[in-house]
Amino acid sequence: MVLVERSMSECSDDIDIRPLELADLQRRLSESEDGGHMLPNESGNRFFSAVFGMVSKKKKDRPLRKEVLAKMRWKNAIMKARNLGDPWEKFHLDTYKTERAKRHRYNAKRQRWVVDEVAVKMEEQPFNHGAMRECYRLKKLSNFQKDDWVRAHNYVGKRYMDEDTPRSTYFEDVRLQMDAKLWGEEFNRHNPPKKVDIFQMAVLEMIDREGSPLYHLEHFIEGNYVKYNSNSGFVKSDAIRMTPQAFSHFTFERSGHSMIVVDIQGVGDLYTDPQIHTSRGDDYGDGNLGTRGMALFLHSHRCNSICQSLCLTPFDLAPSELEASKKVADLLASAKTIVRGTEEMVVTPIGDETKSIQEYLRTRSLSSGYASGDDKPRIKLTSISSVESYESDDYPMLSESEDSAINSAKRDMDMVERGRQRYDSMSDFGSESSTASKENELFNFKDMVQKRSRPSHVLGEIEHRKMLEELEETKSKTGGSILGQIHLDLAKYHELNRFVEESETYDHEAALYHLNQSAKCGILEAIITVAYLHMGLPHNILPDIELDEDEKDMDVGFNYLLQAAEANDRGAMLHIAKMYDTGYGLPEYRTVDWKQAVFWYERAINTNTEDEEGNFDATMDDPQYQLISRVATMYWQGGNGLEKDPNKAGEQFSWAAELATEAMKGKLASKYYMQAEEAWAECEEE
Repeated sequence: MVLVERSMSECSDDIDIRPLELADLQRRLSESEDGGHMLPNESGNRFFSAVFGMVSKKKKDRPLRKEVLAKMRWKNAIMKARNLGDPWEKFHLDTYKTERAKRHRYNAKRQRWVVDEVAVKMEEQPFNHGAMRECYRLKKLSNFQKDDWVRAHNYVGKRYMDEDTPRSTYFEDVRLQMDAKLWGEEFNRHNPPKKVDIFQMAVLEMIDREGSPLYHLEHFIEGNYVKYNSNSGFVKSDAIRMTPQAFSHFTFERSGHSMIVVDIQGVGDLYTDPQIHTSRGDDYGDGNLGTRGMALFLHSHRCNSICQSLCLTPFDLAPSELEASKKVADLLASAKTIVRGTEEMVVTPIGDETKSIQEYLRTRSLSSGYASGDDKPRIKLTSISSVESYESDDYPMLSESEDSAINSAKRDMDMVERGRQRYDSMSDFGSESSTASKENELFNFKDMVQKRSRPSHVLGEIEHRKMLEELEETKSKTGGSILGQIHLDLAKYHELNRFVEESETYDHEAALYHLNQSAKCGILEAIITVAYLHMGLPHNILPDIELDEDEKDMDVGFNYLLQAAEANDRGAMLHIAKMYDTGYGLPEYRTVDWKQAVFWYERAINTNTEDEEGNFDATMDDPQYQLISRVATMYWQGGNGLEKDPNKAGEQFSWAAELATEAMKGKLASKYYMQAEEAWAECEEE
């Protein structure tokens, strides 16, 4: 009997029948090991039916597991990557001289440098350059390859064109980028619609060359290089995307306002050369603009759907600023990224996440944490989505295979996993390191930032400061608010016409708005300015702005001035003392009170330290001897709530006379001595 081959469409039963061969048994056994269909177990039958190999089109395959599908996608990605070929093959880098170099890598979680020796081949001339650095094509031999330069991965070596650049700058750049990469991993753990990553970067020290010049070492990535925002607030409008802007906003809020990652640029969501602004502004190089850089980004940022899905809070902007940014909002609406609703929210620490709120508040500075009464549902972070970053070419290349994607994906992923475990066990960061310890480090980092997380709006900052006062964790009345300083910086930027054309007048409404927000956050400089505005007094910030009579509020002005006085601002102390002394400028519900006046005069006289923001006002319009003589006069006369005390008045007059003598005011000193004698004479008469 001869079996005639027929196509599936020609067979009425849709069955393909052929004789059983040895290869079929081998294939079936292989499939059974990979979780495929098992061979039929028919007892007493030593022969296999010729129809054992039948495949029915009507029979539905069992649904593939998610893990299998994921592995299949990885396999397909690997195959596509192999088929791309080497884009630098035409440059024949393998013909260049092999050089030894020291590779310096930075572990951001352990804050430690690791050095090993590698072999590289580098072009002699740069192929491109930017404003500060020039770029060289480079190949680096993997630790698992020996003289196989055809398979060596492509890198870019970057060197500062200014030969006087300090060597420490190279290491600071790497530390910055690796710290930013750690924040990228933290962002990914919240399951955004699109994950981000930042180039692995190292310092390459060419030890075979004279002077051992330094280079930055990065992988070469093909694709369109796009700059999404800068370190000075610029947002590229013709390449508007939500993920880069949401990532920057995330780092600001999640770090408790202590830093922000900006200058986002790269290929897709693989970023390089970011910049970090910190609240102190004294690290991460000259590009760190401190709170001024944060202010410029937040002024240009408009929250998008990713920010909303992560529960990031919008930064407070004036109505006029929101109206002016409508165009940006319209562009964001046209972005194609769609949130899935499975993102993990950025929440602030409450409840049982700390042993007690007092202990939590003691473990971080005033501006490094926030606790809120927010009643939104909380989502716990229970998984780690990434492991320690590693060099991709430190693993053996996967060999070609003719297996199907599903059958071979498991083997390929196992090979990668074995390579990862080998790298962990032989880690450059010490033989004691392991995957478990690295995951613990990631969990510790997550726990740290979760305690620091703080919203971007002023309402949350006010609530935070009130809680600190109630718990008596701080006696400071002002200062310490990074968010408040950002608002003050924005008010100053408006005054400098930063956001308008040269011939235009700056937005007074927006400048006043940010000044008021800064005062609400407890920034002393803003508090004093707002107080002077309401009281109609001259002020240094926004000097060309004056409030209309119907806008002035003496109660608001007095309360702000009192807050500044309590924060040890000597000028505010003197204003409060004179208002209680003379009654001029007092709100309607307050009256002349010499007891309060003496209290603030004496506090101003005896204050010779810095205020709560670290400033010291060494110059006063009123010399100390004049203030002391005024206190002496009030004690001499008595009244307005102050008990008459001629003896104390005499002592104060005598002290004023001594200070006047030191200041070369002889006639005034004589007058004070005479008044002291008269005051003491009244004591003898009594």
